[in-house]
Formats: sequence, C-alpha cells, structure tokens
Amino acid sequence: MSDSTADVPEAPRPEPYRLLFVCTGNTCRSPMAEVIAREQVRRRGWPHVEVGSAGTFASRGGPAAEEARRVAAEHGLDLEDHRSRPLSAEDVTRADVILGMTASHVEMAAGLGAGERVALLAELGGGVAESVPDPIGQGIDAYRATWRVLERWIDGVLTRLEPVVAP
Repeated sequence: MSDSTADVPEAPRPEPYRLLFVCTGNTCRSPMAEVIAREQVRRRGWPHVEVGSAGTFASRGGPAAEEARRVAAEHGLDLEDHRSRPLSAEDVTRADVILGMTASHVEMAAGLGAGERVALLAELGGGVAESVPDPIGQGIDAYRATWRVLERWIDGVLTRLEPVVAP
C-alpha cells in the first residue's frame, strides 16, 4: 500500500465503560440523569463511556414524564426518544458503576449481583447519604430542582471517576 501509515497498528481502543442510573419507574430521575451524564461525558471527551438507565419497577416502553422531557429541552437535551425499561440482571452484569437514586434502588441492584459496583448517587457524587428527590406529581419546579441536584452529583461522580475513565 502506498499509505505510509497502513502498517502502523492502531492503538487499542478502550472497552466501553458503562454507567447505569437506576430509579423506580425509569420515567423521571434516571432518564434525566442519563441525558445529563451523556452531555457531561461528551464535554469531557470520553467517547468510550456509555450511559444508560433503568427502573426497579419500570414497565417496558413508556415515555419519559412530560415534565422531565420539558426540563431536558430547557437545557438543550432531548428525552423524546426515551423508553422506560426494567432493571435486569444483564444490566447489572454489564455496568461498571450503577448509581441508585435511593437506598432501595441500591439494594435492588445489589440483589441482582452488583456487589461493590453499586452506590447511592448522592453518596458517590456528593459525599452525602441522601436520596435524589422524586419529582413525580409535584409539577415542573420540582423537576427543575431535581435536575439541578442531578447535575451537581453527576459532575461529582464523573470527577471521582476521571482517574479511571479519562483517556
């Protein structure tokens, strides 16, 4: 081949590093966390980091809550294509880090074999043993408040993970 770089092997690409956010119905908190984290990961230049979400008692295929879609849009992000899905043992096996919104979400993931890969989002991202407030049924301002909490704690998580996942 005439291309002088043809014989130079490509550096191995890192395996995907998978973050999974878990809430109850996978229609409010965890979908918002997913789009926030995806955007923060994109800004950090970490293309090998994959972000997903699931719910401990989610039905399959439901849309994100209208208020969650609206708040995401206010931040230039899109939840229109989100479809809820239940947390599975396969999700837990594939994820490198699982972040629960409440202690019960952490317990559910642990029960599926997550071991030390599961943590309370607030604890890992903010150093506090708090739940992420559930905005369901409380109006748009509650969703905005939850969004702000998620942004702060997700930034904290990604900062802590940087030594592990930064290229």
